[in-house]
Amino acid sequence: MAVTSSVKSYQGSRSQEEEGPSNLQALLDTGPLLIDAIEDKVAGLVKFLLLKYTTKGPITKAEMLSSVIKEYQDHFPVIFNQASECMQLVFGTDMKEVNPICHFYALVNTLGLTCNGMLNDELNVPKTSLLINILGVIFINGNCAPEEDIWELLNVMVYDGMEHFIYGEPRKLITKDWVQAQYLEYRQVPNSDPAGYEFLWGPRAHAEMSKMKVLELLAKVNDTIPIAFPICYEEALREEEERSQARVVVSNSGAARTRVWVYSRATSSSFSCPK
Repeated sequence: MAVTSSVKSYQGSRSQEEEGPSNLQALLDTGPLLIDAIEDKVAGLVKFLLLKYTTKGPITKAEMLSSVIKEYQDHFPVIFNQASECMQLVFGTDMKEVNPICHFYALVNTLGLTCNGMLNDELNVPKTSLLINILGVIFINGNCAPEEDIWELLNVMVYDGMEHFIYGEPRKLITKDWVQAQYLEYRQVPNSDPAGYEFLWGPRAHAEMSKMKVLELLAKVNDTIPIAFPICYEEALREEEERSQARVVVSNSGAARTRVWVYSRATSSSFSCPK
C-alpha cells in the first residue's frame, strides 16, 4: 500500500538520536520482531486516520485500540506518537484531543495554506501537503524540476499508474488536474530528444502560496531550518519583501482614492453641510 511505504520511509529517515527519550527507551526495551510489529501498527494507524479524514468520521481512542492496535495496547503511546508525527510531517495534519474525557480526536490543518477555491475533494489537506512537497522540489531545483525528480519524490508515497485511495491516479493528478487548476506547469524540455518533461510553479501557486512558507515546511519535514537552503532562502526573502512592498503600494493607492473621493464630495455643488 502506498501509504505504508510513505510511513516506512518517514520512519527510516528518523535516527535513534532523533527519538524522544521516552519513545527511545520504549523501543530499546523491545525485541526486533516487536519493533517491526510496532512499525506496522504505526503504518496501520496512519492509514486509519487518513480514512477517517477523508470520510470525516469521528476519531476515538477506543476505536483506534479495537480496530488497529489490538493486542499491542501496551504500546499505544509509542504507536500513537509516531503516527501523529507522521501525519503532521508527511500529510500536514495535527492530531488534537478535543474531548479528554471521552478521548475524541480531530485532525487539524497545520499547513497554514488553504488553496483558495480548492477546499472540496479536489484538493483536501493531504493533497495540499503532496502539492507543497512537489512545489518544494521545484523550488530547490532552481524553480524548474525534471519530471524524474518529481517521480523520485512521489514514489515514496504513490506509484505511477496505481490508484491511491486519497490521491487517485497520481499521473493524472499532477500532469492534468493540477495543471488545469494552474498550480503546476508541465512542459516539454526544449530541444530534448527523446522528449523530456519538466515541472514549474503555475500562476495559481505563485498567487496563493509563498516560497518562504513552502521552504519552511520543506525544512520541517527534513528536520532542519530554512536557512539550510541558503540560495532558496535568499530568494524567498526577496519575494517576501516584494510582496510586502506591493501591499504597501496597494494600501497607499486605496487611501489616495478615498481622499480624492472625499474631496470631490466635499467640494461638489450638490453636497450640503448639515445645519
